[in-house]
Amino acid sequence: MDTLPKSAVEGHSIDFIPESERTDKLSSQGPFWFLGNFTFFTMTIGFVGPSVGLSALWTILAGTLGIMFGTLFMAFHGSQGPHLGLPQMIQSRAQFGYRGVILALLATLFVFAGFNIVNMVLMMQGLKELFGFNPLVVALAVTVPATVLAILGHDWMHRSFKWALFLSIPLYGLVTLAVMMNWVPDAPMPLLAAGEATPAPLGFNWTGFITQFAAAASYNIAYAPYVSDYSRYLPKNTHSGKLIAVVFLGASLSGAWMIAVGAWLADHLHASNVLVALSQVGNTVSPLMGIVVVGVTILVFLPVIAMNIYSAKLTTLTCVDSIKHIEPTRRARILAIAFVILLQLGVSLSLQGSDKGLSVLGIYLVVMLYFLVPWTAVNLTDYFFVRKGRYAIPHFFTPHDSLYGSWGMRGLASYAIGFVAMIPFFYIFDGVAQKEVYVGPLAKALGNIDIAWLVGLIVSGLVYYWLSRSIDLKNEEAVIQRIELTHPHFTTGDKAAMPLAPLSGITNFGR
Repeated sequence: MDTLPKSAVEGHSIDFIPESERTDKLSSQGPFWFLGNFTFFTMTIGFVGPSVGLSALWTILAGTLGIMFGTLFMAFHGSQGPHLGLPQMIQSRAQFGYRGVILALLATLFVFAGFNIVNMVLMMQGLKELFGFNPLVVALAVTVPATVLAILGHDWMHRSFKWALFLSIPLYGLVTLAVMMNWVPDAPMPLLAAGEATPAPLGFNWTGFITQFAAAASYNIAYAPYVSDYSRYLPKNTHSGKLIAVVFLGASLSGAWMIAVGAWLADHLHASNVLVALSQVGNTVSPLMGIVVVGVTILVFLPVIAMNIYSAKLTTLTCVDSIKHIEPTRRARILAIAFVILLQLGVSLSLQGSDKGLSVLGIYLVVMLYFLVPWTAVNLTDYFFVRKGRYAIPHFFTPHDSLYGSWGMRGLASYAIGFVAMIPFFYIFDGVAQKEVYVGPLAKALGNIDIAWLVGLIVSGLVYYWLSRSIDLKNEEAVIQRIELTHPHFTTGDKAAMPLAPLSGITNFGR
């Protein structure tokens, strides 16, 4: 932000970013989202397949296809940031209403906070097992620097991601090389308790394949509420097709890489905690290298923890503002961050003593997908096919007499109908305990294959498109044009740069 010194705390939160402050470059987005998935936590997504009977090879295939599928939705959401200059969930007021968006906000807050809770539990358990570290000390050592980054804001987040990328590429390059060169011997099968049956050898099964696909897809679909938070500082005439491609390549390549490494660790080392497995890989080079691998792994993950805190803060402020209008001051940002930190610390410390971390992870990823799929379907349908990128930006901040109303019944109904339609297709399986948590009747009829996410995407998107036929788009366009005449800085970007015109049959996003 060229109007502020580089050392300054970010001045914006849930408000509109003026064009004069949009100093980001398109080239920064690829590395940013590459690092977002280039972490030890992404490796744990590769643990899901072996836990449900898949070999490393089939896990890698299912995980790669899933991460690419989920990244499509994430990347399309990213194009909204420079076009509108808004955080993602503020824009959702157009579909759900000024107050009705709270439903979507609670789902996304669950995702942002949940990611950090699972991350911290894995770190506390891993460092306690490896070095005997006190879990509270670990939690504070991770949370404090990440909180500082989140308070400093957008520019410092991008800088920290750049430096973390420089550290993580040689680190995970070494780990990958050790795996590919077979430097790490396979671990023996764990001893079985008396009367416990010998597990079947890992191979292929459709239930496991779809479960791994869904876990990987949910991982990047979960980024959908984040992306505009970090692309809104791009100039409004940024070419959306190029932005979509850059975000897609960055997030999918690193995600597929880390899932592949995780699949090998789970298959060959029977790993249940990724930090312990990485230490084991490092120790094959030298005993000191195991410590270095774990230390750098934690260090480069701090910006990702900060990213979750930052977006959870935006979601918390949007939620409060949807109930009672607030000014998005620095003080409000810090108070929202304090709320998020207390929530995360309290829950993670209460869970860290459990030995069911991997079970919680697998279930969490699936449930997260269920909550986010109807929202992403409604949001993208509105942006690309109903309103086609044309929004009255000041009305996102108007509690009363807003063009989009207090309760967006079309969006809320579409979300609810899509979610209810998914329930019979739910298949929630605990791969660690090898037991079914919940199986919907239609999932059982399909042989325990989970296609709930696909049902939710189709149903919510189609219902919203059908209900939106009653929207008075001509009146909305007249309001938008008046705003653009009187407040030209509120224009919704360069229409020529809007995405997917050839693919969607849309030749002009203006009406």
